[in-house]
Amino acid sequence: MSKFPIHIIAILAAVVALGYFVFVSDAAAYGGSAPETCANCHVMDSQYENWYHGAHENWAKCTDCHLPHDNFAFYYAEKGRQGMKDTFAFVTGDIPIAIRASDKTKEIVQNNCIHCHEETVEDIVMGEQPFDRYCWDCHRDIAHSARGNSALPYQDSELYPTK
Repeated sequence: MSKFPIHIIAILAAVVALGYFVFVSDAAAYGGSAPETCANCHVMDSQYENWYHGAHENWAKCTDCHLPHDNFAFYYAEKGRQGMKDTFAFVTGDIPIAIRASDKTKEIVQNNCIHCHEETVEDIVMGEQPFDRYCWDCHRDIAHSARGNSALPYQDSELYPTK
């Protein structure tokens, strides 16, 4: 009678453990675009609440703004990059007090703002003034903020001092 190979037992144990992890964590949900999935991490509670009560709630989901829509491959590559970064921060406990978008994410969000609001911003983008601001430099409250649903522009006095 031959023994069952140990590597087969190890592979089966790994498959069972991975399957259990996928089931318990609802890992398949992270491949989708439901905003509630983004709020699974408690540090995103305020961002989710402000989106939910904000101007974009009926029009855009987190992925509409925070992921590129050039093509399928770029979308999922960036979704994976951001997810891995967030998972690493959560697992290591290295979560910043103030969550800020990376330079790459800022460019993605800016391109998505312009894409969705193309007709509205055409004069701004094509105008004579320098286009050196992100949309949210003035429209800070549209998606995430402590002020909730406000369409009034927000001027960051540290970035653009009045004097």
